[in-house]
Formats: sequence, C-alpha cells, structure tokens
Amino acid sequence: MHVLVVTQYFWPETFRINDLVSELVNRGHEVTVLTGQPNYPAGKIFQDYRDDPAAFSSYAGAKVIRVPLISRGKGSLRLLLNYASFAISGCTIGVWKIRRVKFDVIFSPQLSPITAMLPAVLIRQVRKRKFAMWVLDLWPDTLKALGIIKSSRLLNMVGRLVGFVYHRTDKLYVQSEGFIPNVLEHTKKPVELEFLPNWSEDIPELNSVEPSPEVTAVPKSFDIMFAGAVGEAQDFPAILEAAEQLKDVPQLRWLIVGDGRVSDWVAEEINRRGLTNIIMLGRHPVETMPSFYKHADVMLVSLKAEPIFASTIPGKIQSYLAAGKPIIAMLDGEGAKVIKSSGAGISVPASNASELAATIRTMMSMEQSELRAMGKASKEYSNKVFDRKKIIDRIERDLFSLKAVEK
Repeated sequence: MHVLVVTQYFWPETFRINDLVSELVNRGHEVTVLTGQPNYPAGKIFQDYRDDPAAFSSYAGAKVIRVPLISRGKGSLRLLLNYASFAISGCTIGVWKIRRVKFDVIFSPQLSPITAMLPAVLIRQVRKRKFAMWVLDLWPDTLKALGIIKSSRLLNMVGRLVGFVYHRTDKLYVQSEGFIPNVLEHTKKPVELEFLPNWSEDIPELNSVEPSPEVTAVPKSFDIMFAGAVGEAQDFPAILEAAEQLKDVPQLRWLIVGDGRVSDWVAEEINRRGLTNIIMLGRHPVETMPSFYKHADVMLVSLKAEPIFASTIPGKIQSYLAAGKPIIAMLDGEGAKVIKSSGAGISVPASNASELAATIRTMMSMEQSELRAMGKASKEYSNKVFDRKKIIDRIERDLFSLKAVEK
C-alpha cells in the first residue's frame, strides 16, 4: 500500500505523524509526505533546513515533498498568513509536485489550521482516492479561544469551511470523545466517525536512561517539568502565578523543556518576577526526551479554561504516562478525566494558579512510595489505553479498507 500523508507539520518538527510514517514504512508500506517548510513552534524556518534542504527530503524511508510557506513568526496576522500560505502552496505547487506519485490512499492529521486540509481535499477530488482525516484540533473554536479571530462573521465563515472539509472525507477520526458533538455540529449529513486517541510513544524504562547533562542535578531538589509547546493555550500566566506563590519553597525547581510563540514573553516574565527557580531549557529532539524526564519528580500539563480545551486530551499526557511519571494537571474536561481514571496524579481546575500551587505543596509532602505508585499507574494506564501498536493497527486496517474501495 502506498499512503500519501498530507500535513502542514512534519519532521524535524515534533509531531506523532512522524512516528506513524516511520511505523508504516517499517510495516512494508510506501509513504510519501506532502508538507511545508519546518518552522514550528518557534516561528522561524529551521536553520538546518535553510542550510541544506535536500537533507530533509526523506524520513525513515519515506519520501518528503515540501512546499514553501510563510513562517509563523509572531502575532495573529503572521499566523493567519502562515495558515493561508500552506493551503495555497499545497493546492498549487503541492498538487503539481505529486502529479507522478502513484498512491492508493490519503491520510491527514488535522491540527491547526483546518485550511491545511484543503490540499488533501483537492487531491482526493483530482486523483480519485479515498481520504481519512484525524481531527486533533477543533476549528473555529480554537481561533476564538486564543483570540486569533474575534469577529462572529469570520468565525461563522470558518465554521462553514470546516463543514466543507468534513464532508469531503471518507473517514473521520477524533482524538477525544469530547470532540464528537462538535464535529457532528458541522456535519449535516452522515459521516464515518470514530474515536482514535493519540498513542503513547515507545519510551524506555527510565531506570535504564542516563539523565540529560542539560539539567544540573541539585541534591534534594523537587523538580516539576513541563515538556512541549510554550504557547497561548498552555496558560503560562497561571503557571507563573503559581510559581510566584511558591517562591518561599527553596528546594522547588521548574524545568521547562520546549519553546513556542510565547517563549520570549515567559522568559521576560521570569526575569521581571525574579523567579530564579524556573529554568528554560529550550527545544530538544524527541528522542532525547526520556533523558529529561529522568530529572522530573512530577510532570506538568496545562490548558486554559476554555470549553474547547476541556474537550481535548493534550498529546503530552500520553507522553507523560508512557514515561511512568506522576502528573499534575491544570486543566478541565477530558484531560482531567484521564488523570483521574489512571490514578497517575492529581488534576486541578484550569487556570487556577492557587490550586496548582497548593497541590504542588501536597505532592512535595508525599512519601516517595506514593509518587512511585502514581508513576506505576501512569505506565500501566498507558499500556492499557494508549497502546501504540493497537492504535496504529487500526489505522493500517482502515487505510487498507479505503484502498480497496475505488471512488
């Protein structure tokens, strides 16, 4: 089977689609990826790519075809230009570049923006191939929640575009059961819709991993680690407020591994508030993350208090569970349910800095045996609910089924 993956984001950017592509190739399938120039999350085209684009034309045995785009930069206008540029390039340059590629089926992970799916919709129509789409972000709700678009008229227009895309898929997956009512609102006619969660990465037992030299070990410190995109959705104002409330706890350290659109603002606020126990470690390759997790006593996940974010399960939850670490979650809804169901940690309401600070004090006072029990529950829940092989098996079976049905 030859799978065409259409995605605005791909390696060397860090997304699970990289893992899926690699695994499909390992299973003997041919994969071609149509994607953009790497610039997420910092908003600048990666320098390594600028220096040698040809070095990024294949990944794990898959062919990678890239189209030009405007990098994300900073600010809402630049972000919208980034979204539009990939859609236009993909529908023109992208369609031309794959004109001789003989593929059987199309697969796309739908993160922000929904416009990134337009090339896949067009290719489906032109090449008469079935199209499976995995909804990982809800539009236009995300635009509204982050304040990127405030006009009701524009949001309604985006909503109609969402319906247009959904109706031109042959199979829809959603990463959270909380997404289903929203997706059905945009589908006025029946669609094939299934719940398909993100899987947990294959993370080795941390006992066998050497700790990252990027982090200075401090005896008796209690380290809280946030790993992932540093953006508006992650509610860093509330995290920093909690850190300020805990300035009287000298053994507490906050380790932030990652970067993003608000990284500069976070660094400025850390300096302005005198939060010397927050260490920003920057972005690192996904394969090195276990060595960072090794330093953490507790992992932190957060999302703003918005209805749209209550319906999602942040991908970092699966990563934290797979690492077998205790978790403290400042979020609502589906993500909080996972923390409670798994017994992997403690959740507090989204955007509630005081509750976060109080819960950190509670976890710092726990016996090591209690924290180890949470970590064990994390790993067990990961293996039971978010098993990588089982989830990718489902995708593979469905793609085979779609391939067998000619349009």
